[in-house]
Amino acid sequence: MITATLNEYLILSGVLFALGFLGVLLRRNTLVIFMSLELMLVASALALVAFSRYNHTLDGNVFVFFILTVAAAEVAVGLAIIVALFRQRRTIQVNELDSLKN
Repeated sequence: MITATLNEYLILSGVLFALGFLGVLLRRNTLVIFMSLELMLVASALALVAFSRYNHTLDGNVFVFFILTVAAAEVAVGLAIIVALFRQRRTIQVNELDSLKN
């Protein structure tokens, strides 16, 4: 059985976070931006679990439990906002959602 080291977990977490960050910066679709933000959140959770396992404590796992609980609520609210925007504006492109007025 091959075991991964702390460095490998942190490298994976950093790569996932960087991909999410690039997705937020470069994409113009609201759903893709939202998924990229969730990817960044999962990357930080992975780093917390890796540190928790490395230090032989459960502190990081408890933090991840709360992070994922808040993320589930965030997904519900975020998707509701995106659906409401689409119903009103008929688009989810960020470039076309630049004003608060109709």
